[in-house]
Amino acid sequence: MKKKIFKKKIYALVLSGAGTMAYAQETVKENNIDEVVVTTGRTKPRTIITSAIPIDNISAVQLKSTGQITFDKALTYAVPSFNSSQQTVSDATAHFDPADLRGLGPSRTLVLVNGKRKNQSALIYVNDTPGKGEVGTDLKSIPSAALQNVEVLRDGASAQYGSDAIAGVINIILKNSVGKSTVNLFSGITSKGDGFNIGADFNTGIRVAKNGSLNLTLGYSSQNKTNRAGSTTKDALFGVENAWTQANPGLGMTIGQPETKVANMFVNFELPTGETGKFYAFGGTTYRNGTSYGLYRTPYWVTSDFGLLTPKGQSYNGFQPEFKTDVYDYNLTSGWKGMFGKWSFDGSATFGSNAVDYVVGNTINTSLGAKSPTRFKAGGHQFSNIIGNIDINRNFGTFVLGGGVEVRNENYQAKAGEEASYIGTGAESFPGLQPQNEVNKNRQNIGAYVNAEWDITKNLLLGGTVRYEKFSDFGNNVSWKGNARYKLLDDKLVFRGSVSTGFRAPSLHQIYYSNVQTKITGNTVANQGTFNNDSQIVRSDLGVPKLNAEKAFNITAGFAVKPFKNLTITADYYRIKIKDRVLFSGDIGYKTGAPGSPDTTNPVEVILDNNKITSLKFFTNAVNTVTQGVDFVANYYTSAIGKGRLGIIAAFNYNETKIVDNIAVPRILAGNGYSENFFDRKEQSRITSARPKTKTILSLSYDISKFNFNLNNTYFGSVTWQHATDPAKDQTFSGKVVTDIVLTYKITNDLKVSGVVNNLFNIYPDIIDSKGDVVTDLGGRFKYPWEVNQFGFNGTIFQLNVNYTF
Repeated sequence: MKKKIFKKKIYALVLSGAGTMAYAQETVKENNIDEVVVTTGRTKPRTIITSAIPIDNISAVQLKSTGQITFDKALTYAVPSFNSSQQTVSDATAHFDPADLRGLGPSRTLVLVNGKRKNQSALIYVNDTPGKGEVGTDLKSIPSAALQNVEVLRDGASAQYGSDAIAGVINIILKNSVGKSTVNLFSGITSKGDGFNIGADFNTGIRVAKNGSLNLTLGYSSQNKTNRAGSTTKDALFGVENAWTQANPGLGMTIGQPETKVANMFVNFELPTGETGKFYAFGGTTYRNGTSYGLYRTPYWVTSDFGLLTPKGQSYNGFQPEFKTDVYDYNLTSGWKGMFGKWSFDGSATFGSNAVDYVVGNTINTSLGAKSPTRFKAGGHQFSNIIGNIDINRNFGTFVLGGGVEVRNENYQAKAGEEASYIGTGAESFPGLQPQNEVNKNRQNIGAYVNAEWDITKNLLLGGTVRYEKFSDFGNNVSWKGNARYKLLDDKLVFRGSVSTGFRAPSLHQIYYSNVQTKITGNTVANQGTFNNDSQIVRSDLGVPKLNAEKAFNITAGFAVKPFKNLTITADYYRIKIKDRVLFSGDIGYKTGAPGSPDTTNPVEVILDNNKITSLKFFTNAVNTVTQGVDFVANYYTSAIGKGRLGIIAAFNYNETKIVDNIAVPRILAGNGYSENFFDRKEQSRITSARPKTKTILSLSYDISKFNFNLNNTYFGSVTWQHATDPAKDQTFSGKVVTDIVLTYKITNDLKVSGVVNNLFNIYPDIIDSKGDVVTDLGGRFKYPWEVNQFGFNGTIFQLNVNYTF
């Protein structure tokens, strides 16, 4: 009997078309649907096999099977080339967790929602974490409950989208189903009894008019802190050994995940207009409140709290400052897509905003004495954009032609804290932003592209895109991309490749950010000043050039094969060269004198003395890098194992970044002996070795009767922390395998219960070996690496989920 084959037209959201509507053909054979994926080129949708570039299409079910609660962590355990790990003792960075593709930093991964550009976060990462000096998208603002699937384009896409897509694109597709509602309850705790979390989310789909839809997601969750602090040993703590350190070997520290409360609401609305068009609107808002912790102020470090923090009748014992954040994220897009004659059209407008307000609590400003507050409003940052898009395309038989225009306005603001937070020595742990740090800057850009794709024969496909961008603050850019694909063996084997140029505009944050920050240098606490690239100090006194765009050259080559019905294998090589990367300089401090007695022939020391700081930092274009790697993904699914169904996903990424050419040290700094300090070994390692070079995922799922079983093993390769000046004190932290188990039981067709064990075998990173250098682990405060954090250090976590559909 011949297999029945039927085809139906469906609307497809084309990733590279930033939401361009196109018709796709979906072929169904014996309930086995060939997966339609979104592809670059702003043309026809292609399957994973027929796509000319590598794409991962990850369903919400697959993300949930990782057992991770937040979207960024679920993606970490589903995509080998994606990384995000919990940060700690890093001010606001602990509430964002820098995330990236291919170890290229948060700034070089573009994030879309339903094919539309998502705004960047307000925060620039200036603490000692991966992604230092960069700006990313706040992925913690995306609730997993609102997702239908996620598409990860692992290829440079600046020609299609403009700035930020050097490493690739993450396209988040929101749910649009109707006719059912789902309530999900979850709670968990670590094996050490801390980090308790609890939450609930609700999703419902409502039919609007005849064929319209409104999908709504609401969520709330909270988590408690965890603590995995180290302990001091004799002579370890900057030479201090006294009764207090002996009685308090943990030094009062709290090092782990922060306390967090999150509330969100997301909507996805569609309303057909005629036979081929529809109006759409989607987006959401997330509010996140968090509390993390600074370095504990020991009683021999800060000798008195003037009775402000110590309960009456008790002896002063020091204090640990709290760093509190309120994060607000908004994103809304509305538009219309449809057909004008034979041309498909998509026009939209997007508003996005991310704001973070800082409060420093349980601390004092010692210069104010007994009049000091113990809680300070320390200022905040905000970033927003307004975007207009028009995209069109048309099929001319085997030839597809498309084009479009994007207009974008970006705004970056910094507001000062209350005077008590910065006056004098400022609040301990985080002196507030000062009036001179305030900024309210805008820039505009316009981009236009043309692309084409031609199926020259049944098997051979060629495509190309050219894009022109003009920015109001630094000028013009032209990017291009060419790709090809050739099919063999009746579409079961495909060879593919692409060559492209890319660029990334320096963010407004990197151009205008400035502040004063508390840090430890040796056995002293000092204030470090960051001056913005637009300031006289940086541009004139130090001779640092104006920030310009980074330029990239990408090559991708690989194959996809489907040897039999239920097995798909893809493998791709990539090489990405980036020129003039924007970096955050190392500490530039006193060379000859000491604070208060500068060498007046050294312009750096004069700047330090005039601004009452002990070191300075700034942003500049200075580094060229080459990143090479291989992605491998294999998917196998069958219903022929006993009475159940087996699924296997095996994925692997190898990724290596090297600094090439000489680091461009500004002439005035080089002439005054700062070449080694400008971007030292420690800062270089954040680019080359802070993320695992290898990562492997092996995921097994088995469905039988009312049970579903998921076993996930994720290997995080080794990472290396480099000492600023002494290679003998470097440390490599070995690779580890983290095992997660998710067991789901279907009580009824509508009610499911899941038990989750994350990190089943209680795996932790290697312990820090200070090698006699107290700065390496801050005198024993840190037990596990935080600057090159592979997968966090919470240990085993137990979770229980209850899911009800009605």
